[in-house]
Amino acid sequence: MNPSIARNPLAESKKDWRIKLREARLAASSDAAVSAALTVYLDALISRVAPLSIGFYWPLPGEFDARAWIAAWLAAAPSRRAALPAIPERHTPLHFYAWTPDAPMREGHHGILEPAQPLAVVPDLLLVPCVGFDRAGYRLGYGGGYYDRTLAAWPGAQPPYTVGIAYETCRIDDGVLEPEAHDLPLDAIVTETGAHLAHRGA
Repeated sequence: MNPSIARNPLAESKKDWRIKLREARLAASSDAAVSAALTVYLDALISRVAPLSIGFYWPLPGEFDARAWIAAWLAAAPSRRAALPAIPERHTPLHFYAWTPDAPMREGHHGILEPAQPLAVVPDLLLVPCVGFDRAGYRLGYGGGYYDRTLAAWPGAQPPYTVGIAYETCRIDDGVLEPEAHDLPLDAIVTETGAHLAHRGA
């Protein structure tokens, strides 16, 4: 790990950390060995949790691309469902719509692709991209607050099992920042070194 990334983050803003981690994430995401190792640990964790539906994300630069893994997971059992988030309006909770490898897509807010056919799914488990993370399971995101709002207004009977997808180079050992009132730790974080259970456990 780059030692400069593990220093006291309380003296720096979340914006500073997003800038600092950008190049590290891009390098990690382009490393085939890192992606292969992360896939192995993701597969093992999902096998343990055994969700019937997974919400994931359309990958942006620097993010792990879960699409091939999701396609294989779907193909293994016809009862499984996958969904991608859509942003109906800026700064509102995400909606999750059914996705398959051949699903037609459209460009949504922020230029991110989303399913063109809005078939609603309430996932049992969410894969959540992390800019950074700490040992307590708190996530540093992009700052838009979409996942916070989505989980606070979750339409299901119980909240989804949340799995952060990250790289070890983006671990912030001393904590991202003091948690705010709306911050919730993820249930687990998967990196290329393993699945780190952080909250409810599997």
